[in-house]
Amino acid sequence: MTIISIPVLSLVYLITKHILHNLHHLPPTPFPILPIIGHLHLLNNPLHRSLATLSKTHGPVLFLRFGSRNVLHVASPTSADECLSENDVVFANRPQLLAGKHFGYNYTSLPWSPYGDHWQNLRRISAVEILSPTRLDALANIRVDEIRLMMNRLYSNSNPDRVVELRSELTDFMFNVMTRMMSGKRYYGQNNNNNNNNNNNNNLEEEEGKRFGDVIADTEQVIQEAKILDLLPNFRWVFARKYDRKFAAVQKRRDDFMQSWIDEFRAGGLDDNQKGKKTLLQILLSLQDTDPEYYTDEMIKSLSQALLHGGINTTVETMEWTMTRLLNNPHVLHKAQTEMDSVVGPDRLVDETDLSKLPYLQCIIKEALRMHPTAPLLLPHESSKDCVVGGYQIPRGTMLFVNVWAIQNDPNIWESPDTFMPERFEGKESSMKVKDGLTMMPFGSGRRRCPGENLALRIVGLALASMIQCFDWKRVSEELVDMSESGGFTAPKAEPLVAKYRARSIVEHHLSQM
Repeated sequence: MTIISIPVLSLVYLITKHILHNLHHLPPTPFPILPIIGHLHLLNNPLHRSLATLSKTHGPVLFLRFGSRNVLHVASPTSADECLSENDVVFANRPQLLAGKHFGYNYTSLPWSPYGDHWQNLRRISAVEILSPTRLDALANIRVDEIRLMMNRLYSNSNPDRVVELRSELTDFMFNVMTRMMSGKRYYGQNNNNNNNNNNNNNLEEEEGKRFGDVIADTEQVIQEAKILDLLPNFRWVFARKYDRKFAAVQKRRDDFMQSWIDEFRAGGLDDNQKGKKTLLQILLSLQDTDPEYYTDEMIKSLSQALLHGGINTTVETMEWTMTRLLNNPHVLHKAQTEMDSVVGPDRLVDETDLSKLPYLQCIIKEALRMHPTAPLLLPHESSKDCVVGGYQIPRGTMLFVNVWAIQNDPNIWESPDTFMPERFEGKESSMKVKDGLTMMPFGSGRRRCPGENLALRIVGLALASMIQCFDWKRVSEELVDMSESGGFTAPKAEPLVAKYRARSIVEHHLSQM
């Protein structure tokens, strides 16, 4: 009798859940919703592709259960527009995930803070004081300097085959750009000389840079390890002690690192050497002088960490995916070099001010971001009250995933979406909203749109323009570069990009004089 009752009760449970779902006029949902895990049995890595496959079967507005958590998945321009434009304020909150608790200073940092006065002030500070065009212009020399140093390292490569693993090279470059903009310090590729004191300082800074890199890597690792607890929040208590310790240990290292910068500035030990131009950390500390109760060390560290940890890997991945696409499409690379030679010419190296005059390069970047958005599902949002999306009722407290990857690679929206075709963007804006909704939003949309978009596009544009101008690039074999993605939140390449290159004769005299 007991053996028979188990499947009967299970069937009753499943049918009841399905009937209640329809009675509440919720969006379509895959059947069945299993006890405890909900729909997690249907998901695989990478998550954005798995969810896109479900949407093809059940529709672009999809209601799921991740354990006890309600999840809304949208995968069409119109539904994305409803969420991020019409219901922008409703979905301006963040779900309380473990990363926000531990790495977001208990949900008070810019990425994780709930929508309200505190978040609006953090957003204003980032837009006006840190990432404004004027501020970025003032620090442009750092980006140009680091680009020149990277080009010099590539040119000085003693490898006779001139082969480079680009992910490592681009990561070192991005670390130096971001840490110099933030604190005036650089960590990788120090110039060696015969002065023992300088060599010792260089070694210490290399070691400090390695520690910083390890902290970022460990941050990503613990988030990935604990991901299942965010998907099954009703079971957090089972593993709470284990992961609280892991998160706390990594966060202490993150916090200590940023505090050491602040302490060095206060002790007069950090000098940005930018002829009076303040670093971003100095800007934040000057705000602390005006209102120390609000601009606490903790708040300054949270803003700094959001910029550093949020900007390095995502920008590196965008550059790596773009170079991968160029290697697999050499005719596009050749066309970009032709534009570069025509606009910039042989008498100088490309500069940030040239980027607006290189429309085909901009199209290449847009096409790479279309095919490989840095956050394929965006950072998750959460509804602060009941609302309507696609004619369906969405309960308060529902976590929202906007599948940017699915929208930007939808064959019903884009012609031949699997083909790398920068020409499709000629004469169009990088973020497009048409009468049918949001079709292109690699940096998100609405109030939670990424505040670092302008900085990211400047860095990506200058780095790619320099690599295209200075070197000819080829694949290491006749086979196309593998395009497999890893299962991470930002979906980086599964394998680092390795490429052959040689200096272009048109600019080699500039490279030889660096």
